Amino acid sequence: MNLTEYIDSKRDEHLNELYEFLKIPSVSAQSEHKPDIERAAKWVASRLTAAGLENVEIVPTKMHPLVYGESLHAPGKPTILFYGHYDVQPAEPLNLWTSPAFEPTIRGGNLYGRGTADDKGQVHIHIRALDAILKTAGKLPINLKVMIEGEEEVGSVSLWEFVNANKPRLKADALVVSDTGMLAAGVPSITYGLRGLNYYQIEVTGPAQDLHSGIFGGAVPNPITILCELFAKLHDKNMRVAVPGFYDDVAKLSKAERKALNSLPWKAAAFRKTVGAPGLSGEKGASMVEQLWTRPTLELNGIWGGYTGEGSKTVIPSKAYAKFSTRLVPNQNPEKITKNLERHIRKLLPRTVKFKLDLHSSGKAWVAPYTHPYFEVAHNALEKGFGKRAVFIREGGSIPFVTQMYDTFKVPCILLGFGLPDENAHAPDEHISLENYFGGIKAVAQFYQGLGNL
Repeated sequence: MNLTEYIDSKRDEHLNELYEFLKIPSVSAQSEHKPDIERAAKWVASRLTAAGLENVEIVPTKMHPLVYGESLHAPGKPTILFYGHYDVQPAEPLNLWTSPAFEPTIRGGNLYGRGTADDKGQVHIHIRALDAILKTAGKLPINLKVMIEGEEEVGSVSLWEFVNANKPRLKADALVVSDTGMLAAGVPSITYGLRGLNYYQIEVTGPAQDLHSGIFGGAVPNPITILCELFAKLHDKNMRVAVPGFYDDVAKLSKAERKALNSLPWKAAAFRKTVGAPGLSGEKGASMVEQLWTRPTLELNGIWGGYTGEGSKTVIPSKAYAKFSTRLVPNQNPEKITKNLERHIRKLLPRTVKFKLDLHSSGKAWVAPYTHPYFEVAHNALEKGFGKRAVFIREGGSIPFVTQMYDTFKVPCILLGFGLPDENAHAPDEHISLENYFGGIKAVAQFYQGLGNL
């Protein structure tokens, strides 16, 4: 039985095992799920061992454990470091899920559940691909190092400490990541660029405590009102970020790359349907693809303060809060962006309030050439897995670890993603297409085999 036939014969086994993984509510942001995080780490370790990796260990960190394993029995063959994460986003709001977030369910050719697309389903694709190679060939054709963390959804707090402490151990010829997506259904894709990310929280304080809005209203600054006014001033009428110096270092697209990106089989109508908004908006002068992948943004992610419970409580709140983020593009310096932003906020806010700005996480953008022979192997493997030629794309999301690894080890970073834009990563009813899941297992197995033939 060849590799593809073997993978096809194990479809039920693949899914049943993935169900086990998805049922573990490994939410890294919520402390009550600490036991679930540890259970998920143990699950990953056991499956890596079953797939033929050795020296598998669960590495304690200051926050959540990291799982590492390796197979180094292919002298003269490439050494690949595969990275993924087993932690997931919170499932709330729970009432918006059609089926419970941690009870995987198949509907309409899709598997629903938290972590299906980001990133448990994609990590499992690699585990099952390795298992299939081991069962059909008896050994892995390349040297492989696998690192699966439990803190990606909270900024990978401990990951880089582990990397810095284990650089010789992690040395590889290429980094492989499956935490991205495909351009569209039926369009297998290799990602060569990601936006960076600065994530902030701001606290604005007015009166020393909440005040009666009848007795004090009209003479006391309201932090919520002032915070709303602040964010209203952070974009101009063309939807450009109105922070001085924000665009100074933005890398300009070459004519060739701009033409290539805008020639991709990307359907604006499908995008609008996925978004579900009455209309779209974005930076004037840039195409929609450019807005999503190659232009920087500032987005308000959440805002709160005062009384939001049932009924009425007439108060002027003492404090108001917001979480917001900037997506950054090549050549933008995250530290410089933060300094310019804080300076501008200080200028815009009235002296009737105080503010505190906290930077929760930061990461540079990444873009790299895709001329290395490994990319051709990946290109061919995706075609074998899906029966269609792959395309090269950029993405608007951020994986700071990719930038750090690329800058540190100077090796190709190959991002093979199997999610789709409408699969609700980070949102209710997250799902993965079963066609992409099974095609992904075949493609990744072919990729590792192809690297062994170099």
